Amino acid sequence: MTMEKKTPVFFFAPFVSSTMRVEPAWIDYNGHMNMAYYHVLFDRALDEGFSLIGLGREYLEERKSSSFAAEIHTLYKRELKVRDQVRVTLQLVDYDEKRIHYYMEIRHATDGWVAATMEGLSLHVDMETRKVSPFPEDIFANLAVMKAAHTRLQRPQALGRIIGVPARLEKHEALLALGTRH
Repeated sequence: MTMEKKTPVFFFAPFVSSTMRVEPAWIDYNGHMNMAYYHVLFDRALDEGFSLIGLGREYLEERKSSSFAAEIHTLYKRELKVRDQVRVTLQLVDYDEKRIHYYMEIRHATDGWVAATMEGLSLHVDMETRKVSPFPEDIFANLAVMKAAHTRLQRPQALGRIIGVPARLEKHEALLALGTRH
């Protein structure tokens, strides 16, 4: 019996999601898409991108492992309104045996402007123990292929962005050395 190799031949750089539409129920009293639904769009696109790596629903069902969000940083740049069509890009920034660091942008599907950016860190989790665990070899190999394709991309300017009142950022940066990292 021959084992089927699931490593993709290539990845687009960056990965681009299917087209999605802003739903009427997502509009808040300010007349634009509520911030929570930007994360719905990011999450749907992340599911599409991670499925290409082999980390989709079938992975959970067959191998009893998945990925969990550990940290995200979102920057809202421009309003989205009802029925706007968007696509989300995904750039693999880095990975190791248990973590994936990525950057995403929600872009207007026809005009191309950026509505929001998101930097995220996801952890690989064994669903039976609910603990962070190493990626299996085939998934790790897929991440290597995607990283190789995405290495050609420019490093996003918003990566590692610090939140704070501008006059106090210098003090905040000094305190970062005392903080924790995933």
